[in-house]
Amino acid sequence: MSISRDVFDTVMVPNYAPSAIIPVRGEGARWFDQNGRDYLDFAAGIAVNTLGHAHPALVAAITEQAQKLWHVSNVLTNEPALKLAQKLVANTFAERVFFCNSGAEANEAAFKLARRVGNLKDPGKNRIVACINGFHGRTLFTVSVGGQPKYAQSFEPLPGNIEHVPFNDVAALEAAMGPDVCAFVVEPIQGESGVMPAAQAYLQRARELTTRHDALLIFDEVQTGNGRTGHLYAYQHFGVVPDVLSTAKGLGGGFPIGAMLTTDALAQTLQPGTHGSTYGGNPLGCAVAGAVLDEVLKPALQANVQARHRQLVAGLASLQHDFGLWTSVRGLGLLIGAVLAPGRTAASLVAAGLEAGVWMLQAGPEVLRFAPPLNITEAEMAEGLARLRVACKVVQG
Repeated sequence: MSISRDVFDTVMVPNYAPSAIIPVRGEGARWFDQNGRDYLDFAAGIAVNTLGHAHPALVAAITEQAQKLWHVSNVLTNEPALKLAQKLVANTFAERVFFCNSGAEANEAAFKLARRVGNLKDPGKNRIVACINGFHGRTLFTVSVGGQPKYAQSFEPLPGNIEHVPFNDVAALEAAMGPDVCAFVVEPIQGESGVMPAAQAYLQRARELTTRHDALLIFDEVQTGNGRTGHLYAYQHFGVVPDVLSTAKGLGGGFPIGAMLTTDALAQTLQPGTHGSTYGGNPLGCAVAGAVLDEVLKPALQANVQARHRQLVAGLASLQHDFGLWTSVRGLGLLIGAVLAPGRTAASLVAAGLEAGVWMLQAGPEVLRFAPPLNITEAEMAEGLARLRVACKVVQG
């Protein structure tokens, strides 16, 4: 028996404003609503459903684990957590892993680690430098580090000693750094603020400055990680290695899990009792994430990300030529933003796309965001672009 969207307004906290359409089933790069209509998923749950919906390997992994062990707490460890940590260490700069439930928790752990490392060196070494228009989560600490006042407004007083600098502004970063800085936090691509990639020179200079000032370089790869940019993590594309990396979203392919990756030396500052997460390292989440990584690390999937990137960019260029609704396209892999022309809004295109059967995102009011499953096929991408063409006709009027 179907349930109406109207129920949301009677039982749910109104901090979301969901569409009237309710998905009930998914298969690959499609999901289906209560009436059985299909939609091409160019959003993937905001870059979460790495392998689309109901991927056989993920279904098998969670089914097998569900018949074994669900939860034991961190008083004990478990095999799926250990195996997942081994995979992350083997395929990244990291030597140690902390598991949690979300991107916000992963960033919270990273920021706490930075403060602890700094304080152990010097009680005055606790200033965090971050970027204007950054997004790192919705906890009080993470919205404070994120440089968007709209997310922190009316939740004051906020955690202090955090300074924000313009993204991609080397001179501003140089001016902000000093001996009291414990960390600089940056997204390799600002996802929520317009799919804005960092400049190569900016990240390289950030690495030089944090090393010079004995501060940590923290990469927030919650949205850019797990194959989304064509590399397992975006730092590998830029060739700039951080000290700490946060990951979540696509790590579990739809199952809630997050992780903080770091070096052995830094990890040693978090001794028993200094930090924790009740569900962190949960056997179910780790089993699914292990299956996700197995698929993402396959050369064929990585090649598909690059091929579908080219197809999507070419398709958006064709639509830009025909309708003029956006002025440019930017991003890496399958995290793409179309910058809308003056007077156009992402919300109108998202709504028209939903009516046409293609589900997209917005990254701010003026950028249309695309983050489809990494295993989306050539035919599915073409069909989604055809549906987007219908939406463009509607919006153009």
